[in-house]
Amino acid sequence: MITTSKQKAWSKAIAKPGVEFDRTALSIISGAIPTDLKGTLYRNGPARLSRGEERVGHWFDGDGAILGVRFEDGGGTATYRYVQTQGYLDEEEQDSFIYPNYGMTAKGAFWNNWLKSVKNAGNTSVLALPDRLLALWEGGKPHALDLDNLTTSGIDELSGLTQKQSFSAHPKVDASTGEIFNYGVSAGATTTLNLYRCDRTGKLQHHNSHSLSGLPIIHDFCLAGQYMVFLVSPVRVNLVPVLLGQKSYSDAMEWKPQLGTEILIFNRQTLKSVSRGATDPWFQWHFSNGCVNEEGNIVTEFIRYENFDTNQYLKEVASGCTQTPAKGTLWQLTIDPQTARVIENQQLSNTAGEFPLVAPQNVGKPWRYTYLNVHRYGVTVGEELFNAIASFDRQTHNMAIADMGKNCYPSEPVIVPQKDNPERGWLLTVVYDGNTDRSEVRIYQSDRLFDAPVCRLGLPSVIPPGFHGTWKQD
Repeated sequence: MITTSKQKAWSKAIAKPGVEFDRTALSIISGAIPTDLKGTLYRNGPARLSRGEERVGHWFDGDGAILGVRFEDGGGTATYRYVQTQGYLDEEEQDSFIYPNYGMTAKGAFWNNWLKSVKNAGNTSVLALPDRLLALWEGGKPHALDLDNLTTSGIDELSGLTQKQSFSAHPKVDASTGEIFNYGVSAGATTTLNLYRCDRTGKLQHHNSHSLSGLPIIHDFCLAGQYMVFLVSPVRVNLVPVLLGQKSYSDAMEWKPQLGTEILIFNRQTLKSVSRGATDPWFQWHFSNGCVNEEGNIVTEFIRYENFDTNQYLKEVASGCTQTPAKGTLWQLTIDPQTARVIENQQLSNTAGEFPLVAPQNVGKPWRYTYLNVHRYGVTVGEELFNAIASFDRQTHNMAIADMGKNCYPSEPVIVPQKDNPERGWLLTVVYDGNTDRSEVRIYQSDRLFDAPVCRLGLPSVIPPGFHGTWKQD
């Protein structure tokens, strides 16, 4: 139960599980929906962080729920549904958390951590395919959902995944070819990094595997021209206390800066290793993008943390009260692809931010604008969720910020490029307003973030803060 007086307004959004709703027409609070905005915004995130008096151990443990917001004929409608994973269904039946998870051990005797598999929460991201929507999670296979009513049809093996292979939550899509690139980490006697290349329908076309040292946490990668790039931070899981039921995976993660950050570069077509290297220690959750520059070197951009305190902060989110300062800032790393030698390691901005992304047509290619979540001016890092969205101009290094106002918390901004000018577009974000205890969709013009949103639409119920989303154009 969330009762502490130190908690911020955002804690009300996770105090109760998210409430599903069928397709509902959305009322316009202000402005008008742009006439060229036709398609669906999908967002995923942990919507159930409690069952009765029980609460999850980490924000990453919450059961995933998908919000679909459709724009057509000048209006907007929305649907909200939990991903019907087997773990969710079992725990619904017992009205209790019973499975081990990222930040939780299994209920009951310690051997339940051997007998029960880690629950696939289906809560991290979404991938919109021509005929279905995939709800993605870090350590397992995706779940397939209906694009319209968001009902879950079951596990999706992409016509080729084996029983032990996972399909991670941050696939990259080449807008020119439609190819989908992703990976999954399998733990066993050895740790394996599985690389995948799928066609535009999601069918697995090619797979390759590579051995890793220890059991690291690899949350994301970037596509950079003809390369797939991984920066493996020096975090390793000590599996012994996990298997004994003494610690969750999260609590068993150890920060080992002496290992440095490992650089892994692969050819995106053959999925074979090109080079491996090492550089200074840091941690990152997310890349914004990558490309190959005019000199033939790889340029990557990501949010960098100096250590792994970010995991403790995210654990505290589930309690409704955060206090651990964990500041991530935007960095750029330039690498020689043939040797994995670092050419330049540069901080681009000192503004605390997260959830960076670029326009879909720029994935893996040179780009100018990076969109992300940031804090309002004067906010103490560690006490609040992100309460503004921003656009970072890589040419001028200027950061344009759309301040949501006090006690308002936006999700990761999703960019929808305009057809006649792809460098401009609409930024869509789902906002929790702690002043009114309501959620809404806000639409901004990407190059005019200092202005008021061009449209605000009210949602039928509170949408708990989530992680990632995508746009599917009609």
